[in-house]
Formats: sequence, structure tokens, C-alpha cells
Amino acid sequence: MDYSELIPLLEDDKKLSRIVDTLPKDFLNDFRHGDFPGWVEALRELPVLEPASFDLVDGVRIGEAGQCSDAQLAALKRSLLKLQPWRKGPFELFGMDIQTEWRSDWKWDRLKDHISPLANRTVLDVGCGNGYHCWRMAGADARFVLGVDSHLLFSMQYWAIRHFLKAPPVFVAPLALEDLPAELHAFDTVFSMGVLYHRRSPFGHLYGLKDCLRSGGELVLETLVIEGEEGMTLVPQGRYARMPNVWFLPSCDTLHEWLKKAGFRHIRLVSVSKTTVEEQHTTEWMTFESLPEALDKDNPAITIEGYPAPVRAIFVAEKP
Repeated sequence: MDYSELIPLLEDDKKLSRIVDTLPKDFLNDFRHGDFPGWVEALRELPVLEPASFDLVDGVRIGEAGQCSDAQLAALKRSLLKLQPWRKGPFELFGMDIQTEWRSDWKWDRLKDHISPLANRTVLDVGCGNGYHCWRMAGADARFVLGVDSHLLFSMQYWAIRHFLKAPPVFVAPLALEDLPAELHAFDTVFSMGVLYHRRSPFGHLYGLKDCLRSGGELVLETLVIEGEEGMTLVPQGRYARMPNVWFLPSCDTLHEWLKKAGFRHIRLVSVSKTTVEEQHTTEWMTFESLPEALDKDNPAITIEGYPAPVRAIFVAEKP
């Protein structure tokens, strides 16, 4: 769990090199929250297996079915289950499916044909979770991908995947956007997916994302929205779909104006989709309540709090 392979990639670029000082120096001594000792033990128990192949283009598939023994596969599953809940995915390791809470591959399919090609680009994924989309970005030939997410467990899940997949230039660090140096102006593409509605200051988040982009760089923004005209925004009182930290759900027209006011140009709405219980649900790998429990049983078009059920939009915009 170190970033020795990432540091040279950052130091090759004067602007990106400023990130080096923000990276954890010593995981075992720097972190102690959550079930950190148990997570470390789960990583240490992972079997040593060399994948015969991997695929990051059509999914995140590592190794092949039949490549390892039943005992090795059982040991692998025991270790990975100790790192649950697995929220973003799915992953396939040596023929074993990790069925995560989210079908994150569906989100990737909705946006991949609408963004600038990632080949040879430096990419930042803010709020990346365990890095599922970061691996897909590598599969789209990004030069290197840095994912940041302040939830330590997600970094541990990333290290579990990287245990078997060391080659692609993908790195996930337990950092928040606010931990990165100000005014980086360094990344070719910045993703923010499923984050904006968790921020008390949506404009602060948009400006923070913009500061990470080079001139001409591209923002890919995915967030919850509501139906409505320009100027309409839902501010939930209490929880929204059981989530306690949802602050602002704008209409698409409102979000377009927010992006414009934050200084972005060439703003495009590329996808609007209702979140279904097929896309987000409880699994063996995420056993807590999920979207089905957050919707009204008699009327799934609304949440249990009486708000419109989740709808997500994807915007693509450019920094001047």
C-alpha cells in the first residue's frame, strides 16, 4: 500500500508534482479509523495469483475461470468479503463475480461515447469509491488515472484489486478534493460522479473541479437532478432516499446555469436516467439496505420521504 509507482508519474509534470506531498506516506501508521486492522489482515490473506489475462475495456475482468484451485478461490472470496460493503463494480476475478450494490458499468456505458477520448490523457476521478471507473478509464487508454475518495475502506478495496492487477497506471488515494493543492490546472479530464449533491456548497465543488483542470480540459459531471424549469432546486428537509447528507438537487436547466456561472463552456447534457432497483440493490457483497428500501412501497415513483425518486444526469463541459 504505497505510491512509489505513482510518484514518478506525477514528478514528470511540474503541475502534477504538487500532489506528491498530499499522498499518504505510511498507510500502516497514518490510518487507524474504521476496522483498519481487519482490512489490512484481509489484504494480507489474499492468495498469490498471477492472472493469465485481464480486460478493462468491456468490464473489469482479472484472470480466467479455472485458473486457480477451488481452495484458492474460496480463500479469495473470504478475504474480499471482509472488505464489504462493495458498492461500485461489478468485478470478475478468476471467474468469481463480485456483484456490487451499483451496476457502475451501466453508468460508464451511458457516458463513454459522449466524452473526449481518454487516450494519453491524465485523469482525475473525484469521489471514485473503490476505483471501478478508474480501471475503465485505463481501459480507454488514459495515460494515468488518479482517483480520490476520503472513505478509507474504498482505498482498501482498490488495493485488493491492485494486488492482482499491477500493470495499468491506476491509483486511488484516501483524499478529498479539498486535500489536493489549490489551483492545480493540471488534469486533461476530471470526473465527478455522485458527489455534487453531497456537497453543502455546490459552487465550491464546481470551482474546485475547475481548478484541477488545465485550460481546455474536460469536466464529466454526474449527479442527482429533479424535473423542472431553470431556477428550480430541491433542498431536502432531513433525508433523501434514506441518505442524510443530500443538500441540493437542481433541475437540469438549473445545473446548466450553475456550470455556466462557474465559468465552464460548451456545456452538454448527455444523459438523463431514472435509477432502477436493477441498477442499485442489496447483494451478497453489500448486505445493507439499498434503493428498494428507499422507495415508497406503494408508489416507487417517490422516495419514502415523499420526494421524487432518484434521477441522474450527466453533463460534459470544458474549461476555457
